[in-house]
Amino acid sequence: MEEKKNMTPKPPRDMGYIPTEENHVGAAQRVYDDCVWAKRPDPIPEEKISETHETEVLIIGGGIAGLAAGARCTDLGLRCTVLEKYHGIVARGAHIACTDSPVMRRLGVSIDKKQFARDWMRICGSRVNEELLWLYINNCSDAVQWLTELGGDDVELHLFGGRYKGPDFTEYDGTHYMIEKPGSDRYKHRMGASLMCEILQNHCLEGKGNQIIRRTKALYLEKNADGRVVACVAEGEDGLYRRFTGVKAVILATGDIGSNSDMLRTFCPLGLVPKRNGYAPQIPDPDHPGSRIGLNTGDGHRMAYWAGGQFETPSWALSLHLLAYSIYVFFFLFVNRQGRRFMNEDTWVQAKAIRCAMQPQGDFAYTVFDNKWYRELGERIEITGGQFTEPIVMEYGDKWSTDNGIDRQIERYVERGTCFKADTIEELAEKMDVPVDTFKATVERYNELCRMGDDVDFGKRSELLTSISEPPFYALKWGPALLNVHGGMLTDTAMRVLDAESRPIPGLYAVGNVAGGLYGVDYPLLWNGNSHSRAITWARAAVADIAAEN
Repeated sequence: MEEKKNMTPKPPRDMGYIPTEENHVGAAQRVYDDCVWAKRPDPIPEEKISETHETEVLIIGGGIAGLAAGARCTDLGLRCTVLEKYHGIVARGAHIACTDSPVMRRLGVSIDKKQFARDWMRICGSRVNEELLWLYINNCSDAVQWLTELGGDDVELHLFGGRYKGPDFTEYDGTHYMIEKPGSDRYKHRMGASLMCEILQNHCLEGKGNQIIRRTKALYLEKNADGRVVACVAEGEDGLYRRFTGVKAVILATGDIGSNSDMLRTFCPLGLVPKRNGYAPQIPDPDHPGSRIGLNTGDGHRMAYWAGGQFETPSWALSLHLLAYSIYVFFFLFVNRQGRRFMNEDTWVQAKAIRCAMQPQGDFAYTVFDNKWYRELGERIEITGGQFTEPIVMEYGDKWSTDNGIDRQIERYVERGTCFKADTIEELAEKMDVPVDTFKATVERYNELCRMGDDVDFGKRSELLTSISEPPFYALKWGPALLNVHGGMLTDTAMRVLDAESRPIPGLYAVGNVAGGLYGVDYPLLWNGNSHSRAITWARAAVADIAAEN
């Protein structure tokens, strides 16, 4: 598409632009109007808008959800433009999940969808739109299969084998990871979410007239005289303002609120506890020169709110991964920064992160073990396991190997200063900077429970009780890093954003983490990577509705 540069065109009369506060704000919930983040921007004067771009479907956000929407537009013959404020591919993580796949069928793995739905609702405290949940359950496999087919013969899907196998939070064998086949050089990225995004980006750009415009930040949405969302005004890296119209629809795919502290205070206060943000890529923090923050600052949430959208009820679920200091946590003794045991260590990773965050000075804790830890880990891996206990690309069916590199990684942490090693418990306490007497008493009590074979203090399975008795002793530092906050705009099952009266806002859709309704209380790690497959499933649903409507 040719761009009309250095022009300040007047909006076409039939577009009905009314650059007033009421036009781009609409009848949003007023309850949040006094929040700092809710301050509405003044409309950019028309004479300062340098040019106008027109497309059929305008997609704001170039992560996995936005690129999936663009790729699906290619399939359905819709011309689209993707706007992204970052300069490159926006991706993080390795996994993607679904209820069924060719590799699962080949390995004889099946999932009871009804039981899966019950488990999801239980973990999310029943704070889930069940229609959306079943939309996900019934369509995530098609979404993952579609993505795999777009990758072609150069990629392959593997089933992840490192699930947590505890009795109460048993994870499902539905986590996958995608890799480029050995010998292929088609893609710049070899695996994970970056590879997924590259595949989607390439297919999006195969569509006639489709384009991805980066280094461009959307500021607010515009409606026409009939109240339909038809455009956004955005600022480019060059400082120029441009209007981007989507004559058939505007899709928000802008990610979460994890790097907006004001929005976290409103919707997810627990997200303020971790001292580290695990989201990648990161950008300079405008409020703290020299610091960096995650890319997602709730831009789409605010734009939808100003356009009249309705938020789901807080407090929103959040995803905390144990990435802040090390990538291993295990099941051995956990102590907080006061040197005290604080939980049953035999649980899933989200619970470990939450319980750590709830401690005094809860940004990190320690796993304490002794010289025999690696043997004890291998002996028990079949009844425990899971992410941050096994390698991140552990393949389904693989057995424990003493050459998996975990022991070498722990020694690297010792060299790096994120794992302490000492010949006595007292010396270890001093290195950890915890009260010596308290920590010594904690270890003695834990060893007593091991001798009893019964954890009467916190209820850990007796099979996972291992003594801390053989020097050298270790204290591995770990802590939660905030990845995502899963909450946002209420939508229907076509991904249309709902207003305060639960009516669809004409022309406006939300996909990925800017959309709410699927998560509550906790991010349900029944399998890893469910947010990735949800993003693609939502994108496909939105574009299908746009195509059907038009």
